[in-house]
Amino acid sequence: MQFPVPLVRGTLIKRYKRFLADIALDGGETVVAHCANPGSMIGLQAPGSEVWLSPNQNPKAKLDWRWELVRIENHLIGVSTSHPNRIVSEAIEAGEIAELTGYETQRREVPYGRNSRIDILLESETRPTCYVEIKNVNLRRLDGLYPSAAEFPDAVTKRGAKHLDELMEMVSAGHRAVMFYLVQREDCDHFRIAGDIDPHYAETLAKARENGVEAVCYTCRMSREGIEVATPLPLVLE
Repeated sequence: MQFPVPLVRGTLIKRYKRFLADIALDGGETVVAHCANPGSMIGLQAPGSEVWLSPNQNPKAKLDWRWELVRIENHLIGVSTSHPNRIVSEAIEAGEIAELTGYETQRREVPYGRNSRIDILLESETRPTCYVEIKNVNLRRLDGLYPSAAEFPDAVTKRGAKHLDELMEMVSAGHRAVMFYLVQREDCDHFRIAGDIDPHYAETLAKARENGVEAVCYTCRMSREGIEVATPLPLVLE
């Protein structure tokens, strides 16, 4: 996924009301940017951080800017949860995700389950239909028990647990189901579930894996020009 126009550098003043951030542009102007991330963003919202914004090209948008990246310890990290579906979709089309090759068609946001939409639906005449649920990952707790781990979730996610229940239902119906974790950062060497943050999600994922739901994790190549799927990240799931 390439950003359509060059990003603009700024300094984070504060993030508030989850979806808003005050940012001082390098030119001296202070703007309000949309923060497309409902999570806690642990470690990513310290005032004074270097951030990168994109001009909002949606004419119906209320804000002129979107917060895209933050630099932590000289690493760029993607903060927007609106990009992972497109990033993974493009990687599947390019054959870059080994676990998800061999399907003839790909559809996005297809209704399924209980008033849900599956992020990506892969179909083939010779293989079971594959339901792919994608979760954005940008949590790394440098002061935690596993300082080199990418972790999910960064806040309690009842919706995430619901999606796991629905994936289990798809497996029971004879389909394939994949829980795909996309890490929008390059500075982690493995992936874990943050069970201390959301024990119920951790328990539900363990149950889902026991019932045939697959878990996959990939990291990203991060730059100011774009974000692309890079390599698999080992999963450590107790």
